[in-house]
Parts: sequence; C-alpha cells; structure tokens
Amino acid sequence: MAVSTEIVRSQLQLVLENGQDEKGNTIFRTKSFNNIKMTATEDQLYRVATAMAPLQQHLLYSVERNDNSILIDL
Repeated sequence: MAVSTEIVRSQLQLVLENGQDEKGNTIFRTKSFNNIKMTATEDQLYRVATAMAPLQQHLLYSVERNDNSILIDL
C-alpha cells in the first residue's frame, strides 16, 4: 500500500528564555504564529523569526516549524 502525505497546516514558533526556576533550570515560553504559508522555506522562516526576536520581551532560544499533515492512501 502506497501512502503519501499532504501538509494542511504550518506554524512558526519562537522559543524564548523566560528566566530560571528555583533549581536553576531555564524556563521556556513559546510564541506561536499560525497559518504561515506552507510554501515558505526554512531560511525564510528563520529570517522572519530572527527579525522579530528583538521585538520580544525575552531572549530567543530557538525557532521551530510545526507542520500538520494528513496521510493519503494512493
């Protein structure tokens, strides 16, 4: 059986450092941007995220792209 995937939704997430807990572990906060263009490249998304980083209250730790796909039986 052949199966294909189709991306139906894409999300850009900025993971921000939000301080430390009582044990000294870093606390992270996530800022999500939904409905991004599915045709956007990783490079384009990274450039947008790093351009938005100075506008955030906390330091940028990482940039994530989350795609939701459906599986299609061919």
